[in-house]
Amino acid sequence: MISRIFLSTAAATAEAISETTINDALHELAERPEEAMSAIGQFFSDMGRSILNAIPTVILAIVVLVLGALLCKLSVKLISRGMERAKTDITVAKFVKQCVKIILYVLLFIVVLSILGIPTTSVITVIGTAGVAIGLALQDSLSNVAGGFILMLTKPFKIGDYIIVNGVEGTVSQIAILHTRLDSASNQGIIIPNSQAATATVINNSANDTRRVDLTFSIAYEDDYEHARQVILDVLAANEKVLADPEPTVRMLEHGASAIVIATRPWCRTEDYWEVYFTTIEQVRQAFIENDISIPFDQLDVRVVKDQ
Repeated sequence: MISRIFLSTAAATAEAISETTINDALHELAERPEEAMSAIGQFFSDMGRSILNAIPTVILAIVVLVLGALLCKLSVKLISRGMERAKTDITVAKFVKQCVKIILYVLLFIVVLSILGIPTTSVITVIGTAGVAIGLALQDSLSNVAGGFILMLTKPFKIGDYIIVNGVEGTVSQIAILHTRLDSASNQGIIIPNSQAATATVINNSANDTRRVDLTFSIAYEDDYEHARQVILDVLAANEKVLADPEPTVRMLEHGASAIVIATRPWCRTEDYWEVYFTTIEQVRQAFIENDISIPFDQLDVRVVKDQ
């Protein structure tokens, strides 16, 4: 009840002041029209003079903004070329390029505001306050930024590596400030937050120059194991992409339910992995056919015992 009375009283007071001001202005205009018109003219004159005085400053700010943007782009290009000449890792180069670009544009923004007469200290204070507020609201994003720096320092992988992380796999195509992008074998884009990429277990298939190809082949129990083993070794020896050192391993792996399983472990250069993988499977099958070595199906022997 008291609050209603207070609000109604305040509204009535404001209305009364407004009416008094308007009435005084109208009364002054009626009593002294020349002075009133002179004051109005002086007001618009001052406004126009202020606008004219501000035009050079605005033009200067626009010129500085345009030239500054061009200089920022030029600086980023020069830094990029410098890192290329220094043969800096492409992953580090792209990350540094993004960070430098952000810093330069923030500095340009502050310079333009200072030209317009806005105090730099106030701008920095506002940016700092906004940074704290944004930081509290975007804690996950900041952890991704920290993860990006960790990836740059530890370098568990680089652009062009084929990795497996968090159950997904693909070729690293970008390491940005907030995320890492993979391109899958089927050309799907996979985005992984840097905080996860920095803390998860990463399998880097491109980390070493050579890789081992793990394959298994099955032959029937009736076939000659030593002969089948030699056939596989001959196929591997004929493939120029299979390395002689380390030597390929071809050994009996297990006595399966329907076949003898032979483990085949050739080595190759990392970039030849899939070529060796598929070529070996195709050529071993053809060699088995030419040498009358059977590739058995799953079998089940059923014995029926009659009651005597």
